[in-house]
Amino acid sequence: MPDLSTRYLGFTLKNPLIVSASPLTASIEQIRQLEGAGAAAIVLPSLFTEQIKIQSLGMEYYLIGQREMLPEALKHVPAMEGYNKGVGGYLAYLHEAKTAVQIPVIASLNGDFDSDWLPSAKLLQAAGADALELNIYFLAARPSVTASEIEDRMVNLVQALHQQLKIPVAVKLSPYFTALANLAYRLDQAGANGLVIFNRFYQPDFVIEERAVTPSLELSQPGELRLRLRWAAILRSFIQADLAITGGVHSVEDVIKGIMAGANAVMLTSALLQQGFGHLTTLQNELHNWLETHHLSNLEMIRGQMSLQYQSDPAAFERANYMTVLKSFVGEGFKPQN
Repeated sequence: MPDLSTRYLGFTLKNPLIVSASPLTASIEQIRQLEGAGAAAIVLPSLFTEQIKIQSLGMEYYLIGQREMLPEALKHVPAMEGYNKGVGGYLAYLHEAKTAVQIPVIASLNGDFDSDWLPSAKLLQAAGADALELNIYFLAARPSVTASEIEDRMVNLVQALHQQLKIPVAVKLSPYFTALANLAYRLDQAGANGLVIFNRFYQPDFVIEERAVTPSLELSQPGELRLRLRWAAILRSFIQADLAITGGVHSVEDVIKGIMAGANAVMLTSALLQQGFGHLTTLQNELHNWLETHHLSNLEMIRGQMSLQYQSDPAAFERANYMTVLKSFVGEGFKPQN
């Protein structure tokens, strides 16, 4: 039988299927079911650094009754005293999850550059997290903030956590950096054990009649995988850190493509919300069958086969692919309407 095991963040996983941070991993019963269905690891829902900061200040009450009393940097925070069970509840849940399943339990920490990352990360480590996934969510909306400033702060943060923590750290990246390859390389050199590509930011929508902004959440679609595949293929050629693809993984073909691009693991949520936890079992069985059909004994035999390290000039390859796509579109006989 083919070997589906893979290495991610220093752990040997039974297969490359990880359940990403979402409500799916927010209950003990569900994570037990996910493990039974074939999940090789889970990422818990995010704990927000603002939650920890507000609790440390003893100001949970002011979120509801006297928001004007909050420090300026925290006035934007919604009332979250019960979100993800609160800070104490989250830490207790993390500890309980560790005893409930045998697979690695990865904690997710969400914050911006004003956050107290190190104390928060140490709390999660002390509660028993096997690894930490950093979800750095910062929108550079001020023209005075430069790209180099943002990247330097990310690198310094990862370096500090790498030096202070005993557990591995993965960084969940955005695709919106101008020189993503350079940033990924710097994070790798700073000590990141893994890079997760890519974060799916939930963009707010407008309610035009009420002149209001409303939250908007959409599940991932398979077409989103292409951006992840391209960057996994690029980064695999020079990054030592492990790579995980998240966003757009729905079928066994998607899993295989991710491994061929060079990923160590793939993460799923939307496909499980749509098809149920049993989809993990289906993917595992189909991956077994695909390897057997192609007379392959393990995933290492295909990992990175489609990465750009086999291209003499990756940049030229990407340009050529871009031009080929445009040419094929015109070649299909597209005719503009009058």
